[in-house]
Amino acid sequence: MKPIIKLSLAFALIAAAVGARADEVQVAVAANFTAPMKEIAEAFAKATNHKVVAAFGSTGKFYSQIQNGAPFEVLLAADAETPAKLEKEGSAVAGSRFTYAIGKLVLWSAKPDFVDQKGKVLKQGKFEHLSIANPKLAPYGAAGVEAMKKLEVFGALEPKLVQADNIAQAFQFVQSGNAELGFIALSQVYKEGKVADGSAWIVPAKLYSPILQDAVILAKGKDKPAAIALLDFLKGEKARAIITSYGYGL
Repeated sequence: MKPIIKLSLAFALIAAAVGARADEVQVAVAANFTAPMKEIAEAFAKATNHKVVAAFGSTGKFYSQIQNGAPFEVLLAADAETPAKLEKEGSAVAGSRFTYAIGKLVLWSAKPDFVDQKGKVLKQGKFEHLSIANPKLAPYGAAGVEAMKKLEVFGALEPKLVQADNIAQAFQFVQSGNAELGFIALSQVYKEGKVADGSAWIVPAKLYSPILQDAVILAKGKDKPAAIALLDFLKGEKARAIITSYGYGL
């Protein structure tokens, strides 16, 4: 009888341990980080048994949703300002914030040879539509506007701008041909160490403010093991290798 009791207890302890390990974490993810996050989520699940339930969109909209009680437990923003603001307002866990990636801006066209390697296409203006994410909500959109102003072409190109809700939609406008070119995140077109399709100009970093992308545990994720584990995983070698493979800096 005793062996049966011991065996039952062993199974109970194993089941409890598995239950403690396996959890879900609700994550709001900046649209530019969609592809790497999908890879990271898969690797994270294999390493920890925790499941990432991710929503992708603009950082500005996520901020509003979080303030209105959205169930997100972690935010992977496209900037550093929003997580810092949430932390200051008490909507994020103080001390959990860190920069998980440094974004890079690219001017991209789905057409081969349309965008030159020095961005002269902007000054030539031989196009009808230039896609850009809403600069009030999306840091990459703001970076695109900043770059155009430094190049002194913003005034001439402003009537040609097609504004998207977020960087994913800005990419779709160009990919579909609704805009001949657009400012997007390098990660959206970067594969195996190069821009995979179309033509592109990687905008020099001196033309826009650094796009520091910060992660933070939100108030709803406080003391939640899966949320804490995800941020720890983002700092590790596996996640960092995935992040740099999409052209981000660290």
